[in-house]
Amino acid sequence: MLINVPKASAVKESEITDEKVYNQRRDILKSMGFIGASALLTSQPAQAGFFTSDDKKTFKTRALEYTPAVTSQQSQAFTPEEKIITHNNFYEFGTAKSDPVENAQQFKVNPWRLSVEGLAETPFTLNYDDLFSQFPLEERIYRMRCVEAWSMVVPWIGFSLAALIKKAKPLSSAKYVSFETLYDPKQMPGQKNRFAGGGIEYPYVEGLRLDEAMHPLTLLSVGLYGKTLPAQNGAPIRLVVPWKYGFKSIKSITRIRLTDKRPPTTWNILAASEYGFYANVNPEVSHPRWSQASERRISSAGLFSRNRIDTKMFNGYDEVASLYQGMDLRKNF
Repeated sequence: MLINVPKASAVKESEITDEKVYNQRRDILKSMGFIGASALLTSQPAQAGFFTSDDKKTFKTRALEYTPAVTSQQSQAFTPEEKIITHNNFYEFGTAKSDPVENAQQFKVNPWRLSVEGLAETPFTLNYDDLFSQFPLEERIYRMRCVEAWSMVVPWIGFSLAALIKKAKPLSSAKYVSFETLYDPKQMPGQKNRFAGGGIEYPYVEGLRLDEAMHPLTLLSVGLYGKTLPAQNGAPIRLVVPWKYGFKSIKSITRIRLTDKRPPTTWNILAASEYGFYANVNPEVSHPRWSQASERRISSAGLFSRNRIDTKMFNGYDEVASLYQGMDLRKNF
């Protein structure tokens, strides 16, 4: 008899957001062209940006071609799509959670330029179409934990950051990877001045150690829920590091650089005592203004439901623990 033992990071039934959402998944995939367990979603013509409908400009997404996630027999429910695309931190479009969806609808992502440079043998640049064609896309169901003590379960679509780094052939001197968001104050109202953008000095920057960047869980996402990313969720490409707090998952990336020095990171610059470089989810390290011991899982029941769960070390992704062996994770938070 075969016994399926799920990984410690698997989304367990006791942690899921809303089972009704999962039960609708088959219909959602079918409507997008999903046929059979090993099939791919049907892709639409490569169009991006916004279109005019009823005299209102709305950012346009399109269906993606990708390998669906392989899940266990356990129920796997996602945070409802409507919650994911309307409850966002993206200060370039405003500091309130509802600002990004309101202010990002005219964001243009095509043409796009993502440069991969620094301490590498073969630096290169990707354009918009390359983001969806250079590396095979797959769906990954990740728990995402925000430093404000709320969380979601998101069906991301993308490719391993490791695949992109390997293509650049990092030099032996490379120890870190830095990331930079698009700087375009004409499109991103929060970048026009520090007051509008939450006190941040733009462009937004982030960084990982090279071994963190190369871990199989680290994802460059170009979509969610079967489609390209909405503007408010970081279109056209963003970082997803599921064992870290959400502010590490930099959005709308235009530059990735291999370096031998630890790169500056936006929230660490702004408030070092609150936002450490590592930002590993750790229930034992409280934010100076609130506990991180528990979190509110956003579900169809609403943002302010009593759907609270205990926070897990590394957000439950125990397979990354070896990256930090011997480190004081209270000091290196």
